Amino acid sequence: MHESVGRSQTLTCALDPARAAALHATLDRPGPPPGAGDPLPPFWHQIYFWEARRPADLGPDGHPATGTGLIPDLGLPQRMWAGGRLAFHAAPRLGAPAEKTTTIENVTEKSGRTGRLGFVTLRHEITQDGRLCVTEHQDLVYREPPEDRTPVAPPQAPTDELHSQTITFTTTLLFRYSALTFNGHRIHYDLDYATGTEGYAGLVTHGPLLAQLLIHFAEKHLGPLAGFTFRGTAPLMHFESATLCLGRENRLWVRAADGRQCMEATATPA
Repeated sequence: MHESVGRSQTLTCALDPARAAALHATLDRPGPPPGAGDPLPPFWHQIYFWEARRPADLGPDGHPATGTGLIPDLGLPQRMWAGGRLAFHAAPRLGAPAEKTTTIENVTEKSGRTGRLGFVTLRHEITQDGRLCVTEHQDLVYREPPEDRTPVAPPQAPTDELHSQTITFTTTLLFRYSALTFNGHRIHYDLDYATGTEGYAGLVTHGPLLAQLLIHFAEKHLGPLAGFTFRGTAPLMHFESATLCLGRENRLWVRAADGRQCMEATATPA
């Protein structure tokens, strides 16, 4: 067992309704934004509980440097949000303080098809007024630099969806989502860094943004959710369109225009 397993931290946030209104506008959601006293929509807690670090504590990728805070240094420079599992117990209310306790649940290292990999699983528990509102398991993967990796063909997405919606992205959307989630990872807004240093074909659309869009898409067709599980399978570039898909047995996925699968997910209706 890695020595960092069990390490935890707690952050407190006021759940400012103005920030929710900004995400509502950024995602071009219909109707008025939620206000003080309203329930926080599922997964919107991503825009809260910021951990602001000084510039000296940041790595070259814009994230807090590993080994300086909760996340251990595994000697692997490139970070990706691999996926997550969410349980929605009760919606937090906007305008009232809430707490998020993050615990390192597991740390593993292995050699995969692309090279050496490090996996960190975090458990986030969001509470308000002593009540557990959300449990989230977040899976992070750390990789070697592009020149040390072996390319792997992405999976092809299913085409048997029951419902679908095609969406496009802009650099403005990616920048605003980065700002609202206080995500400094340069692959989402610094094109020279994304292509020249990390080896992507363009800016990378945030995995959590794709998951957020899938959650709203699932709610549209299935109603309120009790849980949601997702896993990224291939990066999506900012210049690519994507199709949100809902299939049988509450399975969801994101299909790029060339047919590759960028994310797979499962929704659990309430």
